[in-house]
Amino acid sequence: MKDDVNDLKSSVNRRSFVKGGLTAAGAATVGTGLITHSSSLLAEDRDEDHRGRLARGDAALLRFAAAAEILEADFWIQYNELGGVQDSEVPGGSGNPEYTAKLAAIDDDFPQYIHDNTDDEITHFKFLNAYLRSKGADAVNLNQFRTLEGSTATGSSKKPRLTNLTKLTLDTSWYTRYRSSNHNPDLDPDFNFPQAVPDLAKDKFTAIPRTDDDLTPTDHIQAIVNTAMFHMPTIEQGGNSLYPSMAQRATSVEVLRILISIGPTETMHFQTWSDLAGDAPPLTDPTNGLTFPDLNAPPFGGETFTTKLIMPEPCPFLSRELPRCSVIRPTKTGGVATGALRFLTAMGLFIGQSPAFFEFMRDLAADADRARRGRD
Repeated sequence: MKDDVNDLKSSVNRRSFVKGGLTAAGAATVGTGLITHSSSLLAEDRDEDHRGRLARGDAALLRFAAAAEILEADFWIQYNELGGVQDSEVPGGSGNPEYTAKLAAIDDDFPQYIHDNTDDEITHFKFLNAYLRSKGADAVNLNQFRTLEGSTATGSSKKPRLTNLTKLTLDTSWYTRYRSSNHNPDLDPDFNFPQAVPDLAKDKFTAIPRTDDDLTPTDHIQAIVNTAMFHMPTIEQGGNSLYPSMAQRATSVEVLRILISIGPTETMHFQTWSDLAGDAPPLTDPTNGLTFPDLNAPPFGGETFTTKLIMPEPCPFLSRELPRCSVIRPTKTGGVATGALRFLTAMGLFIGQSPAFFEFMRDLAADADRARRGRD
């Protein structure tokens, strides 16, 4: 397969990283090569909007989106190596039988879902980088930051990573936020939605077997699988909100089209994983005390916690003077990119990353947040 990774410069200057192409770990052999010439891109839709150069703000929005998709692809590849379908579409690992069996026991299609989600994120960043280059704008390359050690358990490629899945602290309040009929964080920014799994917000836990020692005892590996089951929708609900929030800042109709076309796939991911999270079996990990409650039993249960609900409950939207509406939330656009980066950092996804990585990502987020509709 064609390797689409451009040579990296040694400097950690932001410009030196955004000029290169990008591949996720192992993605040099994934899919087709990037399109690099605008003459071959969107040949069927050659309107003035496509032929023109990107406004600075639009380019910043797409670069932040590309960086976010690169990071997503990195951790989804880790999940796929251990628990997904192993094929040429998403190569790199060889599968961990014990981890995969625990996932498949929840749903026979779980490995396929992991594989397809991984493939989606890879296609997203490849497309975004190709589009940026086709418009003469800088693409995003994070390869110099692939320094983190991941799992060394059976099935892992043991390649260096961008993201950490072994020390996660999860905010599972999205579970009750989407079941609330009275509160919307856009209108109630100070309201505290209850945590579905309170313990996950109190310490750091692994969502993948770190070594083969994590494969026993049974309740320990099941707790690791349960952590993954809640991490997956926690991540995807972020993208679920990010794209419509950024789309409000786009100037180009074509950039708007990109953002509102990729965004709904993140929503499809979120609904899939939020449904499966409700199937995580109640248990307590004997090695660390991490407890997953029965969400259908006291003190949980009721409409706020029932696992039967997988579609957003109608809630206040825009104004409490208007009827309630079933919507994505939050979608306020102010500071959305910086907020997304803060959310991912608090999760522990970047534990071990360098100061240069955080500076680079903060710059990308700040540029995206400065984008204004109609501004060059």
